[in-house]
Amino acid sequence: MAYNQAAGLGGMLKKGHKSMQGLQGATLRNVEACHEISTITRTSLGPNGMNKLVVNHLGKIIVTSDCATIVKELEIEHPAAKMLQLAAEAQDFECGDGTNLVVSFAGELLSQTEDLFRMGLHPSDVVAGYTKAGEKLMEDFLPPLAELITPMADGRVKEELERVVKPVLAAKQLGSEDLLAPLVAEACLGTMSASGKPSFSAESVRVAKILGGDISQSHVVNGFVALRGLETTLTTAKDAKVVVFGCGIEASATEAKGTVLMKNADDLKNYNKTEEKKMEEIIKGIADSGVKVLVAGGSVSEMALHFIERYGMVCLRIGSKWELRRLCVATGATALVRLGAPTPDEMGHCDHVYQKEVGGKPITVFAQADGSKTSKLSTIVLRASTSSVLADIERAIDDGVQAARVACKNGKLVPGAGATEMELSLKICAFADTCPGLDQYAIRAFGKALEVVPRTLAENAGLDQGKVLAALVAAHANGKACAGVDIDAMGIDGATGVCEETKVYDLYQSKASAFRLAIDAAVTVLRVDQIIMSKAAGGGGGGR
Repeated sequence: MAYNQAAGLGGMLKKGHKSMQGLQGATLRNVEACHEISTITRTSLGPNGMNKLVVNHLGKIIVTSDCATIVKELEIEHPAAKMLQLAAEAQDFECGDGTNLVVSFAGELLSQTEDLFRMGLHPSDVVAGYTKAGEKLMEDFLPPLAELITPMADGRVKEELERVVKPVLAAKQLGSEDLLAPLVAEACLGTMSASGKPSFSAESVRVAKILGGDISQSHVVNGFVALRGLETTLTTAKDAKVVVFGCGIEASATEAKGTVLMKNADDLKNYNKTEEKKMEEIIKGIADSGVKVLVAGGSVSEMALHFIERYGMVCLRIGSKWELRRLCVATGATALVRLGAPTPDEMGHCDHVYQKEVGGKPITVFAQADGSKTSKLSTIVLRASTSSVLADIERAIDDGVQAARVACKNGKLVPGAGATEMELSLKICAFADTCPGLDQYAIRAFGKALEVVPRTLAENAGLDQGKVLAALVAAHANGKACAGVDIDAMGIDGATGVCEETKVYDLYQSKASAFRLAIDAAVTVLRVDQIIMSKAAGGGGGGR
């Protein structure tokens, strides 16, 4: 087909495309979309943050104040807002905590650009100013703040881990942090490396959710918990060898189809006896190897169960291959794909396997003794009244575990409760006064954008944000770098809403990562001057 030059862009691209360009057409639209998403998540920032009720495309109801979950479930289509979503997901993956800071700060940075564009600044000037301010913040202004707070001394001390984890849990579940922090610290210590620098994998701490009761009934199991009962009448085994089969324990079907021709009743009897004899041989071989606990990844036949009972073994069926892998990690077993007696290397070990009832539901516990070299898994058995509360507490625990993991690598802490952002805001604004070019306006706007954290914390706590911000600026100007927002000051006469020495601490690594991702996302959005969208692929459902 010949290209029609007179048709311009419309003639060059396929029919149905969309194109937006320029400051009004692309840049400001992108800024507006990012501002909208940051407005949604901002009210969920901090301990007093509000929950969002999101109903996804499957009709599932999610009630949470966790920013990463909110932006993930919103199914964002706008490409610029999608960048903020990706930045929040990257922060969640790296550090667990600080996802709301990424979206709120990036959204505020972009909101500040509207005034700069009206003043006549070009997007390139704004990008240059933001980049300059970001480099100054990361290299010169943020590191000294980590020297104000005593870092985490030893990752193997439970109290030190609790000190790091508590603010992270309080941001999601205010009031429950004193109950949850010891559980998270204990679970992390249970999977920590025995020698060298303290470290553990976040995957090694699992959560088993059981409906009913309340949070105070939650506890930690050093090992694995399966949310189903045992198949056998025998429900306990101590100092047991464990074998895990990735397949079911039943007579296996052959690859090729065959026909068995039986001429009389004796043939049928002999056929059944042969099958029984073969199954008994398999189970007897497993029992003779010293195994006390069998775990099957598929169904267990009645015949197999009969012989397992006869030889006094315990049997559990687990349908999920992921759960099966976790059990292998907890016991040190290898998942076998063939039925038969395992070798010593393929067997695992567990100090105590037993069934118990929690909240009217039978569960199976694979508990390892303290100091066991086998277990590399801890499970937090979580109790709560509703499924949405259980899911939200699980998200808070995941963030707490990630924070503990990051703290083991880098134990540096910075003041929380908006103190770090307020101190950085004043320093960046002072730095802007020393810059001669047009980028000084962008640097000053960057400093003003940092105020979004203390302002939002005060607003969400029901305080007068104007008074709190003024008192906070005055405190930091007088050299009180650890002055933060006091969320407990609501309704108290004469209270300024500012705590001069905040007891809330944030991880330096999480804070630095959040700032870096937010700045990168904002700069990436500002560099876009044209959006070209092809027609969406799809059949006869009609265009969007």
